[in-house]
Amino acid sequence: MAHTPISRRSVLGWGALAALGVPLAGAGTAYADPTFPQPSEDPPLAAIRSYGDMVKELEKLARTSRYPVTVQTLSQVGTQESLSEQGRELYVATVGSGETPVWVQGRIHGNEPYGLDGIMTVLGSLANSGAKQWRQIREEFTVHVIPVYNPDGSEMNIRHTILWDRETDTPRLDADGNEQLVDLNRDWAPDAFAARESLAWYEYWTKVKPAYALDIHHQGLKRDRDTGEPITFSLGISLAPGGPTLPTIRGGEYDVVTRQMQSHVWLETKDYGFIGIDKYDVGYGTVIDIKGGVVSAMMLGLDYGGLNPTGHSNPAVFFETSGNTRDGSIGQKARGKFVRQNVLGLTAWLDGLAVGSVFDVDPEIWHEEIPGTPVLRYLTDWGGIIPA
Repeated sequence: MAHTPISRRSVLGWGALAALGVPLAGAGTAYADPTFPQPSEDPPLAAIRSYGDMVKELEKLARTSRYPVTVQTLSQVGTQESLSEQGRELYVATVGSGETPVWVQGRIHGNEPYGLDGIMTVLGSLANSGAKQWRQIREEFTVHVIPVYNPDGSEMNIRHTILWDRETDTPRLDADGNEQLVDLNRDWAPDAFAARESLAWYEYWTKVKPAYALDIHHQGLKRDRDTGEPITFSLGISLAPGGPTLPTIRGGEYDVVTRQMQSHVWLETKDYGFIGIDKYDVGYGTVIDIKGGVVSAMMLGLDYGGLNPTGHSNPAVFFETSGNTRDGSIGQKARGKFVRQNVLGLTAWLDGLAVGSVFDVDPEIWHEEIPGTPVLRYLTDWGGIIPA
């Protein structure tokens, strides 16, 4: 089916919305579907794990796991900033005895809950399973698990965090009297780091120096433009493969490795009947090249405040799952499937890296086989919308 050409005005509109996190690629109207929840003004928030639930589960794992799990707050780690804007502790769990550190994070956006669920499920397997797959991951890696990157936003059920005045225990206001919102996934940049948790997690990253990283998100309800079939799981690389930035990093190494990672995940998950997979985009022909995102800054080797003087960097990718609480497109009907696809994807990613099978994958699978939009333009946070 031919696609209708789009005007520059439409693209700019998409870009502005995408910068706010609005899922536009193939979204359309979300009709009742056995794969999708029915959108509602009252999403079932009681069924979503809270920050407190996470703390209890982590503490229980630390006490009862078959294999050692260390649970710490960044206050215990000793980072200069160690709390969220509103004063909540920032939790990380580590498991495994391998020399290679790996970073896994979820819920950087507070209204995107299933990264927490999927990560906690995988952490439970790492903590308790004696199966060969999980043993190899523990032996190869020390996995640093951040189930909730943004505890304030999670508790408020908003995408962002709010800058906070700790003396008055009230939100900080701008000159117009509005609360100051910060998207934590745009806050790792030389002129950014407005939020305390951004500084805290960044410093922790400079201490860990992971070899690989994965971030789990949501993108609303997305459908294939041609078939109308639900897309429940999109694979993302925040600095576009073959784009203006990624090929310039380490002689193109990360351009190859990130495509191998995501192609491996696609190969391992594409035949599950309840998962519809494609490559992440923000509108027909438009993909992102965002430098201020957390996983982008990792690949760029950002040195902020002299905390990364050696220029450590690592390849990193992200997942996008259907639905979010902002749009009311989270429902009990699809919850199990959406959580499970993140578990399967995260497991495939960890296992493929641990055994090395990721590096046997043809990186051209990303361009040639995984469904996705043609790349016509890049949405950037450094040059607006630029042609491919």
